[in-house]
Amino acid sequence: MAVVFASDVHLEPGRPDISERFFRFLEQQAGQAEALYLLGDLFEAWVGDDDDDDFAKLVPSKLRALCDSGVPVYFMHGNRDFLIGEQFAEESGCQLLDDPTRLELYGETLLLCHGDALCTDDLGYQEFRKEVRDPQWKKQFLSQPLTKRREFARLARDASLQYQQQQPPEIGDVNQQTVEALMTGEQVALLLHGHTHRPAVHDFALKNGVAARRIVLGAWYEQGSMVRWDKHGIELIQNL
Repeated sequence: MAVVFASDVHLEPGRPDISERFFRFLEQQAGQAEALYLLGDLFEAWVGDDDDDDFAKLVPSKLRALCDSGVPVYFMHGNRDFLIGEQFAEESGCQLLDDPTRLELYGETLLLCHGDALCTDDLGYQEFRKEVRDPQWKKQFLSQPLTKRREFARLARDASLQYQQQQPPEIGDVNQQTVEALMTGEQVALLLHGHTHRPAVHDFALKNGVAARRIVLGAWYEQGSMVRWDKHGIELIQNL
């Protein structure tokens, strides 16, 4: 048995290929696991737990089926679905996680995070992140009609794409000093995150000389990406 991790699935009604791939993953790899951890951006956009769209109801039902089969599912907010709340957790059976979260597995300590908070070179995004994560902003946004929220999400996605195209590629990646400061502060040597869509395993040394590893999950736009961890070790797997 193994624990599996995924991030940046970016589910949306207009991409049934991604949905089919993810639902197959839930039945196969996740269905055979001890637990599933979803590290944010499960959805391309999430405008509130009261969304009455058929697709917004389908995904929680799929996760609930996995939970009911005996596989616990843990969810961490991403930058696209930070508005997921307790209603979604109840309907899906997912347990919500803080970002970051420490996890003890197979005699090691693993630090989990979505990854966007590590991209500190992108000052514009960090200001936006601070604004929309404010409880007052979220309360005000969720009080608006669904039609307005959906339009905001559409405009925000378009603006984000245009913004990213105007930035140097390295701006969208994590800042190594921020990574090392987080890992040193949390006293961990192993970090797992998503967000950057740059799947890889990075080995380096912390300033105290401790050997460290950062594992990055990939996005699901073209293929599935997961990390599998069992008693034999941890593995980044692409091409699901």
